[in-house]
Amino acid sequence: MMPDFDPSPLFALSLFPYLVFLYYLGQRRLLPALSRRGFQLTLLFVGVTIAAAVVADLRFGTELVAVDALHGGAEAFLTLSNAVIVAGLIGYQKALR
Repeated sequence: MMPDFDPSPLFALSLFPYLVFLYYLGQRRLLPALSRRGFQLTLLFVGVTIAAAVVADLRFGTELVAVDALHGGAEAFLTLSNAVIVAGLIGYQKALR
């Protein structure tokens, strides 16, 4: 049997490589500005997800995945960030033609 493992520290540690990624993405300008903004919006998704998880725990006494409205609302921000990334890439592709 696997001992209890709290993945929260790994989640927090994953923020640092992502911030480095965003820094270099901004410095190198390898992607269109709209796509870079989409990657930045992923941080908003993380923040909203953390807040929704806290609300799910305090208000409903359960994990975020069990509260459909909160979980869906948080995931909407991931969809938004992905859509902005893709919109930037599509715009860039059209500009190349």
